[in-house]
Amino acid sequence: MFIMKIFFAVLIVICIIFYIMYLWDFALILLITVIAVPVVMFVTTLIAKKSINVDFSVQSDTVMKNEAFPIHIKITNSSIIPIGKAEAFIEYCNFFDNEVNTFNLLLPIQARNTQNISFQLNSSFCGIVSIKCACINIYDPLKIFRFRVGNNVHKEITIMPEGHEIGGQICSVDRENDESEIFSEYKAGDDPSEIFDLRDYHAGDKLNRIHWKLSSKKGEFIVKDYSLPVDTPCTLFINMQVNSKYRLPVYDTLIESLVSVSQFMLENERIHSVVYYNSGAGNFIERTIINTDSLMELIQELILSSGSINECQPPKNYFVEKDNLALSSFVFITSDAEQQILEYIDNDVDADIKNAVVVVTSPTEADRIARDYMNMTVIPVVIGRITSSIKDIEL
Repeated sequence: MFIMKIFFAVLIVICIIFYIMYLWDFALILLITVIAVPVVMFVTTLIAKKSINVDFSVQSDTVMKNEAFPIHIKITNSSIIPIGKAEAFIEYCNFFDNEVNTFNLLLPIQARNTQNISFQLNSSFCGIVSIKCACINIYDPLKIFRFRVGNNVHKEITIMPEGHEIGGQICSVDRENDESEIFSEYKAGDDPSEIFDLRDYHAGDKLNRIHWKLSSKKGEFIVKDYSLPVDTPCTLFINMQVNSKYRLPVYDTLIESLVSVSQFMLENERIHSVVYYNSGAGNFIERTIINTDSLMELIQELILSSGSINECQPPKNYFVEKDNLALSSFVFITSDAEQQILEYIDNDVDADIKNAVVVVTSPTEADRIARDYMNMTVIPVVIGRITSSIKDIEL
């Protein structure tokens, strides 16, 4: 483009000299033509610029990790002037990484037309991927002038995490929510407020469980199986503050550790709550997880609130607000194994079972974490190795 400007500047100077030296009409016409060409190129391209509109469109604002998703750049040119060459500069980054990746797209822009330019992206980490069209440069046919359109058009895509199969054990507990109306769909229990099933009498069944009215009608003993409450006071506390230089992988493993433990509890009919600190709101957010839908809603909320997660208040502050809270199990998920916080959980959190899931960047770092706690189990999780790390957890 610079060379073309120099070329026309030199050409105009030559035409002026030619006109001065030779007073022919041809010299005048040639001078006017050479001057008019860049003027026409400038005016027509400027008109096209003011007539072009650029927008992003996506099929869904939420996609799964490692799943390719299409992005469409919608370009509308309402003028009669086509653009033979345009260059789009695309930038994208994950919010928790801020490492900007770029690539260019070369395309023509048709006159009086709307066209969609599509490309695909995928993310190896969960989070929020911001996709931005930094600008689209349009050129006149001779590439003398360049104008920018569609500056900073952007879209944000929420990348949802994957759950991992983990091993573990759901322990029997005595602490239950006395006001709960949530019972197991698969196991019988001892709660007489709800009947789980009716069955034939077997030797050894308690007489007070016989359904006398139904037994008299059927002429044989029918026994009531009571229900098993599954709403026990269990809490997962996640610290989303990440100070590691491997910010994005650590963040991804934190989220997926939470999803994996929560899914394991749901598969074993253990209703629980998830707590995190939102520094933007200045308080702890607590969500009850009763099924997969409520878990996915929580994860999406957690990812979307990432902009407000610049700090995390320690669990001690949460338990000060929840005075006399007694839990059957407590899991602290973090990437910062601060000794003071872990000692507080070990000594002062009232829970039958306590675990600290600590995300680390390497096996060497895992070996350095202190694990000699009397009432708490510390589980180091190397980034990306959730299944192999969380294999003997008790909840």
